Amino acid sequence: MMTAFVRTVILYFLIMVGLRLMGKRQIGELEPSELVLTLMLSDLATVPMQNFGTPLLAGVIPILTLLALSMLLSQISLSSLRFRALVCGTPSVLIRNGVLQQSAMRKNRYTLDELLEELREQGYFSIQDVKYAILENSGHLSVLPWSRCQPPTAEALNLEIQDTAVLPTVLVNDGRVLKQNLTDCGKDMAWLQKTLAKQKLSSPREAFLLTLDGQGNILCIKKEEQP
Repeated sequence: MMTAFVRTVILYFLIMVGLRLMGKRQIGELEPSELVLTLMLSDLATVPMQNFGTPLLAGVIPILTLLALSMLLSQISLSSLRFRALVCGTPSVLIRNGVLQQSAMRKNRYTLDELLEELREQGYFSIQDVKYAILENSGHLSVLPWSRCQPPTAEALNLEIQDTAVLPTVLVNDGRVLKQNLTDCGKDMAWLQKTLAKQKLSSPREAFLLTLDGQGNILCIKKEEQP
């Protein structure tokens, strides 16, 4: 039992490190090579976890080999456009200037029903509303509508609007002080204590969330008492 526990923990963290090296991607956003790597890693990890007669290194070494190969291919892709196109593929234009590119759809084995479904999910119920539709390497469909179908912007309406958008910085997360964020905002613990006191809180542990934006606006949410 202990052997199974140790093997599972080791392989779990090894796979987690490998996936972190691939970057922050969702399953639907993986390139073909990344998807293949993910599937192979999962298969390699299950063998030594389930079969105690198989040495742990028999799973660890292939996993490390695949991760090293993936990093090598990623590095080559950064320096070679041809290699990147070979491994990752290239985007395909399915609608160009409002015209369906039937040859591109046949090449990608992309049916008309799939195209219409993707367009509806993005809020376009007619192909006539779309100027460009591009099938990305990840399988996601990027859509650019005609200007008449796009929501009006302040620039299109010749309105001069001051950009007041600011990014709040989280200083307290579920009762824990993020000291690095506090330092980046030019604040210290004394300021934080005074701010909490104004919110009738005696300690950061009583705050569920506290943020500060570039204009000095503070958002403080008190932590609810657990039943």
